Order: sequence, then C-alpha cells, then structure tokens
Amino acid sequence: MKPTLLTIVLICILFVNANSQDRLTGKTFATRSEVIAQHGMACTSHPLATMAAIDILKKGGSAIDAAIAANAVLGVVEPEMNGIGGDIFAIVYDAKTSKLYGLNGSGHSPYSLTLDELKKRGLQYIPIEGPLSVSVPGCVDGWFELNKKFGKLSMQQVLSQAIDYARNGFPLADEAAYYWANLNSLYGKYPNIASVYLPNGRAPQKGDIFKNPQLANTLEKIAAGGRDVFYKGDIARTIDSFMKRNGGYLSYKDLADHSSTWVDPVSTIYRGYRVWELPPNGQGITVLQMLNILEGFDLSKVTFGSPEHVHLFVEAKKLAFEDRAKYYADMDFAKVPVDKLISKSYAAERRKLIQPQHASDNFTAGDGLLKAGETVYLTVADSEGNMVSLIQSNFQVFGSGMAPDGLGFVLQDRGALFTLEDGKNNTYAPHKRPFHTIIPAFVTKDDKPYMSFGVMGGSFQPLGQVQILMNMIDFGMNAQEAGDAPRIDHQGSSEPTGKPKNGSGTVTLESGYSFETIRTLMNWGHKVGYQLPGNYGGYQCIRYDPINKVYYGASDARKDGMAAGY
Repeated sequence: MKPTLLTIVLICILFVNANSQDRLTGKTFATRSEVIAQHGMACTSHPLATMAAIDILKKGGSAIDAAIAANAVLGVVEPEMNGIGGDIFAIVYDAKTSKLYGLNGSGHSPYSLTLDELKKRGLQYIPIEGPLSVSVPGCVDGWFELNKKFGKLSMQQVLSQAIDYARNGFPLADEAAYYWANLNSLYGKYPNIASVYLPNGRAPQKGDIFKNPQLANTLEKIAAGGRDVFYKGDIARTIDSFMKRNGGYLSYKDLADHSSTWVDPVSTIYRGYRVWELPPNGQGITVLQMLNILEGFDLSKVTFGSPEHVHLFVEAKKLAFEDRAKYYADMDFAKVPVDKLISKSYAAERRKLIQPQHASDNFTAGDGLLKAGETVYLTVADSEGNMVSLIQSNFQVFGSGMAPDGLGFVLQDRGALFTLEDGKNNTYAPHKRPFHTIIPAFVTKDDKPYMSFGVMGGSFQPLGQVQILMNMIDFGMNAQEAGDAPRIDHQGSSEPTGKPKNGSGTVTLESGYSFETIRTLMNWGHKVGYQLPGNYGGYQCIRYDPINKVYYGASDARKDGMAAGY
C-alpha cells in the first residue's frame, strides 16, 4: 500500500517526536524516575489507592492485604473502570513457599439464559450494555479467597479506607472526570445510574467531591459479614430482584453457586526470563505465544522504533490472535491445547509464516499443527518478599450500566465476549465463564521473583505486556522507561466473539515514532492509522533487585496513578 502525500503529511504531524522529554537521566521519552524502596512498594492507577496500600503495609498487612485495600479504593474512586460488580484475577508470589499461585476470580453466565433464547432475539452478538451481558461478579469472593490464604489483617481493616472514601467523599481525578462526562448520554436511561453517579442531575467535574453512601453501606456489610453477605444474603437477593424487573437473567442461584478457582500459572522462557500468565478463560497465554515467536528473531540488531521492530511485533501479534480467537475459552467447556500453544516447537513453525518487509493478511489459527490438541491493574510487594499482580474490571466503562437498587455499583458486561456462533470454544452456554481480557503477569529469573506487572486496556493487554518485556529485555530500558516508551497497537485480527478480521488490520502508533518508520511500514503493506491516546493501556510494575534487596516501582504516566514505597 503506497502512502499518499496527504496521508504522509497528517501522520508526520501526529507522530513525530511528540513524546520526547528533556531529562537529566533516562531515555528521551522517560517521564520520571523509578521509585526505589526497601520495605514495600505499591503501584496503582490512582494516588489514593496507592497510599491506601502503603498504609496497610505499615499496619503490618501483607502485600495481598494491601492489594485488596487498593482495589477496593479504586472501586470507589474509579468506578467507571472497576468495582465489586466485576471480576478479578491475581498471581501471588508467596515468599514462604517460594511458589506462584494463580487466582481465577471470574464469574459464570446465568443458568437461565440459553443460546436459543439469545438467538430468538435475532442477535448476532450479545449487546455490550444492558441486562443480557451481565455475568456473576467474582471480585468479592476473590478478595476473601486471597485474604484467607495470604492475608494478615481482617477484612474490616482492609476495606476501611474504601468505606471512608465512599462515605465521606474524594475529589474526582482527571481520567474519571473524562469518562464520567459521557455517562448520562450512554447509560442515563438505565435505573439508578443518576441516583448513584449523577448528583444534582449532572456528572461531577474534575476536583468535585463525590460521595457514594450506597456503596459505603454495601462495603460495610461485606466487611462485617464476609463474602456470603454478597453471594447468599440480602445483596444477592437485591441483585436477583433487580435483574428480574429489568429483563435480566442473573439470579440468586447464580450468585450462591459462585466460587473462585485457584489455578497453576503457566510460563515460557524469553531470553532467560521466565514469564508467567494464567491459563484460559483469559488471554494471558497470548503473551507467551508472541514471546516464543519473537524469540527466534535476533533483536540485538534491531533498534527500538524501527520498521523492523514494529513489523515483527505486529506479525507475531496477528499469529497469536488467530489462535486466541479460535481456542481460548472456559476450559471446563472446551479443550484448549495450552501446552502445545505455548511450546517452542509450535512457535518455530508459526514463525515461518512471517515474511520480512511484507504485511500478511491471511494468517489463520494453527489448526494443522494443533490437531496432535476497562480495567485497573495494580501490584504490591511487602517486606517479607511477597508480591502480588492483580487486575480487576467492569469490562467496558461503567460495565453493563445495570446498577442494582441501593447498592452503589454497576454490574459488569463480560458476557458480551461470548460468541453466538454454534460449535465454537467460546460459544455462549449457561453457567460458563466467558472469554476474558484481563491478565496479571509475573516474571522470575533463576527461579527467583524478578517482576510483577500488568497493562490495562482490553484486547491491548497482551500487546502492552509484550512491549514492556521487549523494552526491558531487548532494548535495555528500566521499568519506568519501558512503560513510558511510545506503544504499538494493532486492531483487525479475528476475535473470540466471532467478529471477522479486517484484512491485515490497522497498525496505530503512539506519538513518538519517526516518519521514516511510518512510511516504511506503509510501503511494506501495513495500513497505518491513528487512534485516541487512551487506547494504549495503562501500566504498573514492581521489579525486585535481590542483590541490594530493594524494590523498583513504576507507574504509567498515561494514567492518574503513582508508585510509592517505604
């Protein structure tokens, strides 16, 4: 595809050197230094959540207690992104056992909603908003599972700061105010949205003090009565009644039967670093597949931001996403050949399909080779060496828009990620976990903890994680620089919902890539486009230095958050 003069001029204006900084230390695009501390570290997307985690650590809580406290605060101060109406996943490094533990805290689809019922409505896809997309929220059960296994403090102590912010208020930050501005037009038609989120009939502005007394009451009940208050008590009955009145199917039985699942993380080695993800129903192994493909290329001869860098990354993504669309699903319902998908031998065969200096538009899932088989991320570390990588989400901004009476939160819309095509791994079925985008990550080196990290952003998450790892391992950046470096996105691959891919798709580059790179990519057949800055995710990271015994923290400048230690 040859670029036109107009395209060249527009892309040049949008991209060239817009991210450059002028700093005494660090790469040209570094926004700030890493945070370094001995006794503990917390990195979240909001300063109040980060400080809540640090306060819990100082009170003797574990990294896991602190992570739950931070997550609860984020559900109050960033309700558009996450909350107790959503799901949760975590990878925990336990210093006592020197072992990684994985938690899948995602909920199932309703028992009473069937594929036939959805098809009778003439739907091609489950709607993003409204009652049909709601699945069981797994967050609260996930908190209690984590606290029971790794916590030191009571849940009353852990949730106290979230309750206080919900009861007494907090000033709305930039990003929340941006998303809140469109809430009435998007979800104002649904019950209770205005009474919870639009005080005095309007969206709160940046700096306004926002209070959510309904959520404060709900969190107090959970803190005092435990997870059963949510899944088997009055909260569950309220959700059941609300959904029945508003065309939904989520029931008391769906909530009462829910439980999180402890799973073994899976891994691959990338240039001496072992990268850990959770197995499906999430998309974490996409990261491992991409890394295995990229490992076969000598990136020591490739510079960051070059056409070769972007081309190889995008082509590896295309290959992995075809398998993601076909195979990833609830493993209680579908056979997912995880070991084969993340094997080096499979990656070697898939790698052969990548052509130098030519964008491919005909990749498919590796069937012949396999027959032989919106979100918040946070990470916390404590003085004992425990580390947790935790991610939690409503899925889309403000989830389904369904806010049960008097509870102060919205229910997630994760069910929209099922496909309604018959016979697929991710085809909708009752009491089935949907395909999931949220993925925590962890890295070990020489069997020791090295890094806990994650990148928010829906289907961008595996792309973001791979770029962080390449930036650090291949391009020599530190944890903060790796997150600040301009990012690559690619949209148009096949999707688990059944939506078809769009040819070779579209590459979008965050500001900071040179015009020479953009022009070369276009000459190689890549379609290069532009998207809004908020589509490149948000990153948090803690790296451990075993020699000096210190933690390095990094927080994405694209978000309102911060890293802090003590």
